[in-house]
Amino acid sequence: MEINTRAPAIARAQIEIEADRETVWRTLTDFERWPSWKSDVSSLSMRGPLAPGTTFVWKAGPGSIKSTLREVDAPAGIAWTGTTFGIRAIDVFRLEERESRTLVVEEESWEGAIVRVLHGRLQRTLQTGIEQGLRSLKTESERRTRERNAA
Repeated sequence: MEINTRAPAIARAQIEIEADRETVWRTLTDFERWPSWKSDVSSLSMRGPLAPGTTFVWKAGPGSIKSTLREVDAPAGIAWTGTTFGIRAIDVFRLEERESRTLVVEEESWEGAIVRVLHGRLQRTLQTGIEQGLRSLKTESERRTRERNAA
């Protein structure tokens, strides 16, 4: 799955994580634990297995987002679509193993009337959000790796 490259707001970021790809994958896809490590997520409820078509509803900031898994390619990538406040999003993650590390690349697009009207502000919000999210994923994945290695 690809983002909508014609959407009014598009963000891309990547980060290298000192953890194997399986650990990063488990951290990223353990959706119901997101509120414990993603500071902007206050709740999340998943309605089904980790498979295309499964929906999850989560609260990030002021809004609730209803998302649907579209692609699940463990442990190489995952993609979902979501809607909130008239914004339609496509969020795509790719995980690439690099020896004992993992490169995570995230791309996200937002479209809808409100995105066209508030383009500049929402573009910055989106870019900042994915960068913060990747930093949080790095911190949690590396914490889990340290915890496992200490055991």
